[in-house]
Amino acid sequence: MSNNFKTNPKEDLAKVLSDIESSQEMNSFLTDLCTPAELRALSERWHVAKILDSNEKSYRQINSETGVSTTTIARVARFLRDEPHQGYRTVLNRLERIKNNTMLFFRCFVFLSILYHLRDVLLFGS
Repeated sequence: MSNNFKTNPKEDLAKVLSDIESSQEMNSFLTDLCTPAELRALSERWHVAKILDSNEKSYRQINSETGVSTTTIARVARFLRDEPHQGYRTVLNRLERIKNNTMLFFRCFVFLSILYHLRDVLLFGS
């Protein structure tokens, strides 16, 4: 890590986080970086963001099921929908694209498997 005091610490942290190569490495880094309460707060916010993104539950339902305060839920909702940073939205959209690409890959795999089987039936009659 650089000892350059002109570096913005927040930007430096973002760069370091983006360079982490695995979820295990990230988990280790976050465990060293954050207190258990900070990790719990970060985890809760991310969990709430995913629930809010599904548009299936009210703030009260989320509060009841997770124990996260309605104030935190409202804050996450505001950042998810209204704030210009769009960090939650960017990551949630990326995860949705990955999920969709995985499903597309699986469907292609199944389709190709069927074609391969049909080829065998047509060529070998079995």
